[in-house]
Amino acid sequence: MNKIKILAGFLAFITLFTACKKWVDYDPHDDFKITELDYLKSETDYRTMAISVYTPIQWLNQTVPIGDIASDNAVAGGENASDVIPLQQIDDLKVIPVNSTLLELWKASYEGINRANYMQQYKAKNLAGEAVEFTGKEALYGEVYFLRAYYYFNLVKIFGDVPLFTEKRLGLSDSKTLKRAPKADVYKQIELDLTNAILVLPAIQNQKGRITKYAAQALLGKVLLYQQKFDAAATMLENVITPNAFSLVTDFGSIFLTTGENGPESVFEIQYSNISPYYNWGGVNRGQGNHSVQQCGIRGLNGSSAMPYAAGWSTNLPTVNLASAYAAGDKRKNVTVLDIEAYKAANPSFNITYQVAPYKNTGLYNQKYLPRKDETSGQVELNYLNNFRTIRYAEVLLMAAEANNRATAPNDVKAQSYLNLVRQRAFGDMLHNISATGTALRQAIWDERRLELAMEGDRFFDLVRTGQAAAKITGFVAGKNELFPIPQEEIDISGLTQNPNY
Repeated sequence: MNKIKILAGFLAFITLFTACKKWVDYDPHDDFKITELDYLKSETDYRTMAISVYTPIQWLNQTVPIGDIASDNAVAGGENASDVIPLQQIDDLKVIPVNSTLLELWKASYEGINRANYMQQYKAKNLAGEAVEFTGKEALYGEVYFLRAYYYFNLVKIFGDVPLFTEKRLGLSDSKTLKRAPKADVYKQIELDLTNAILVLPAIQNQKGRITKYAAQALLGKVLLYQQKFDAAATMLENVITPNAFSLVTDFGSIFLTTGENGPESVFEIQYSNISPYYNWGGVNRGQGNHSVQQCGIRGLNGSSAMPYAAGWSTNLPTVNLASAYAAGDKRKNVTVLDIEAYKAANPSFNITYQVAPYKNTGLYNQKYLPRKDETSGQVELNYLNNFRTIRYAEVLLMAAEANNRATAPNDVKAQSYLNLVRQRAFGDMLHNISATGTALRQAIWDERRLELAMEGDRFFDLVRTGQAAAKITGFVAGKNELFPIPQEEIDISGLTQNPNY
């Protein structure tokens, strides 16, 4: 019996050794397979990989509707109370850790971070230990650093303390090692990435939509504002203003048309297209286009061929409170909110019909991103080509106004001048200029941000960072609703702690 056992063990060892030797000698190229060792062998590889770091930024499209639905600007809408439950939870401030929309944002952000980290890991040498140098490599990495900073900024303003890692791409086995880093540490890394990006990025890119030095300076100014580093924010934002590289377009409404994309007011836009549409209803990367545009549309909308709008799902509906905030003569109101009944009455030749009023009906729709005919393809819901105007020059002016007003040595004259540039475009005259100073000026700037940036995803986060959320948002609970819950899936997998009161 012992001899049999010994012989069996020996045969097993020989078999294992033979199998191992075969595995060691195996070359995947014999089967035409590409491995990691084939990546980052040339300049083209590095540039292609950098484009892949941009891709997940498109998957963050739900950050924009959340920023308004969680505030006093919009309601979730939809067909009924059980339609798009994750957004209904956010609207009612009854969010639970099991929320698919928040989970998508978490996953998309960390996918982008992982891709950026992969490039960082092999910046000096590729996986084969080879150095691949080329003209423009540092500038290319400036784009990567900006994107990583953007992903972390998205996470920290939604969830607060989050896992922070920058040296390498993490795998599944690393999940249990993750801990939530203090928000201050995450912001420190964001500032470092943006500072490094600014040092190497060009002021102008040949390809529209690629990140520039100005975009990095504007985002860093915003990050500093969120941390109440007003002196530094004012200085940083001045770098975007003084070169006169951007201007406010005369026609506010033209900004949000296809022809207005990447225009003279665009500091940074998230690019979408419908050229090669694909479909993935089950993942965060649902399509090539802007999925949130479909959400804004009027349910069951029909009309003549002359009627420009396409149907949608009637979610992310502007509130009457928002519409009422615009003063008479403010041209931004009709660009921001569409009163469908007023529009129908003014255009009888369009023969407009639509389904019954949506849940939490306000009679208003998100005009800035309302779906239009011929701007999508393939699976139409997933592939609208509308870019997100993520940082506009108007916002840079308003951020600079706030930073100057709240600086250690306030400069209210400069703050007024920046604020009034935005208001002069809004009203088409100088009769509505603000002359207030101090705290009254500060409130005027905050109010202007609401009017200028409504339905662009900033309102909730503005109210939280300025301490106005409890007074402005019905049902807001201080000490809880400043942050959203960490997705339960991440707690189960990685053992992360939950945010307070969830």
